[in-house]
Amino acid sequence: MKRLLSLIVIAGMCTFVACGPSAEEKAKAEKAKADSLATIEQARIADSTQKEQARLQDSIMKVAEAAKADSMAKAEEAAKTAKPAKKGKK
Repeated sequence: MKRLLSLIVIAGMCTFVACGPSAEEKAKAEKAKADSLATIEQARIADSTQKEQARLQDSIMKVAEAAKADSMAKAEEAAKTAKPAKKGKK
């Protein structure tokens, strides 16, 4: 009885191991994993690029605002220091 039970257990284990995924199924799973990793990497790069563009746009706007304020201040200073035109005799 012990031998028969041992043989049945061993045969069951061999059958269980033989029913594992085939090489083709393993390759498909590996390809799916690689594809999902590539998709995640592309999304990360796109997000990084978008953030960098937004940062550059903000920087450009700050520089433009500073230049505008500077030129307005210079214009006001020039208006204060400008000599008034002399009125001619009529």
